[in-house]
Amino acid sequence: MKEKRKLYEQTAKAGFTLIEVLLVVIIIGILAAVAIPRFGGRVEQAQITRAQSDVQAISTALRMFEVDNGKYPPNLQGLLSQPGGAINWRGPYLEQGLPKDPWNNDYVYTTPGSHNPHSYDLYSLGPDGSASGDDIGNWQKTSTGTP
Repeated sequence: MKEKRKLYEQTAKAGFTLIEVLLVVIIIGILAAVAIPRFGGRVEQAQITRAQSDVQAISTALRMFEVDNGKYPPNLQGLLSQPGGAINWRGPYLEQGLPKDPWNNDYVYTTPGSHNPHSYDLYSLGPDGSASGDDIGNWQKTSTGTP
């Protein structure tokens, strides 16, 4: 009987009190409040970097199309299937299809472009999804110094 009582007393003392559990929850909450904003900036920067990379990849495909056909396609679909008037089409020029920007919007393509009147403009509308100062386009310099 004494053995059962000792075992019961040891088991009862092994648990956490309500105060201890609340302290742990509060500490985890404080750590999360400090850490989450720091990672939030990294996510936004990663999205911008991905958009810049996509613009460069699509630009490469557009240049390949122009070398083969002597002009740029009328729209980005011309990189996936042969548009009318493309005699030397050797596509598809994008294997994975047309990507969406990191904010799930289509990339905007115009030829001739307003920033590049002798070629094309290709850009993402950025995080806000509208034409504004946060757009990411092929006329801007990237961090590596290449357009």
